[in-house]
Amino acid sequence: MQLIDTHTHLYVEQFEKDRAATIERAISKGVEKFYLPAIDSETHEAMFELEAEYPNRCFAMMGLHPCSVKADYERELKIVEEWIRKRPFCAIGEIGIDLHWDTTFVEQQKEAFTRQINWAKDLDVPIVIHSRKSTWEVIEILRAEKSDKLRGIFHCFGGTVAEAEAIIDCGFHLGIGGVLTFKKAGLDKTMEAIDLEHVVLETDAPYLAPTPYRGKRNESAYVELVAQKLALIKGVDISEIARITSENAQKIFTNSTKEALLLGKTR
Repeated sequence: MQLIDTHTHLYVEQFEKDRAATIERAISKGVEKFYLPAIDSETHEAMFELEAEYPNRCFAMMGLHPCSVKADYERELKIVEEWIRKRPFCAIGEIGIDLHWDTTFVEQQKEAFTRQINWAKDLDVPIVIHSRKSTWEVIEILRAEKSDKLRGIFHCFGGTVAEAEAIIDCGFHLGIGGVLTFKKAGLDKTMEAIDLEHVVLETDAPYLAPTPYRGKRNESAYVELVAQKLALIKGVDISEIARITSENAQKIFTNSTKEALLLGKTR
């Protein structure tokens, strides 16, 4: 059984003491690939080091996280652009809009998001979207920027059937993680109505650990628990969930990942 964690921050400090053991635990559960979303320039080096240590398993993205869009966002965007012109990445992400923590720089978030979308279209790579409390704001921008080249993943999806259908209509997949296992989240009801062809699995480690680890550090091995829950909801064997979601992930990332491997991921 092959599983793919399409969204994991294994390079952050929460894994500093046991990163190798954490990755080995995931591999023992069948997790064969780990996709690493960028945050901002403060963590790029750690992300690149992890990618270099596991060249056939870990794949770096590049982008500016909306929570890192501050007064100096132009400087951060310049760094992102320099990197994406220097070497290939499996995706541009994670990017988007966050209306939960701080709305001071909402307009700047929208500007940064739109600019990075257009870089992705220019490079013909997918994007990975952060949309906390901003699903419809993000969908509005995607509709305005719609293109055959615009595709990717709505990371940490936890919304309604109507939201899921709008996202799918924009050409995107739903990134499903630990929230699926939360009793009061309601995501289980949404997923009953959504075909598996539109779904990929993720953890968002170290955040949003699934039940029974909720509130503790998340890790990529726990993607198996998400797969188990989804299998229960859909009434299929977990091996079927693993097969379909892994195939979906491969379709999203394959071209850019192959290019990165062919170029040796030089920096």
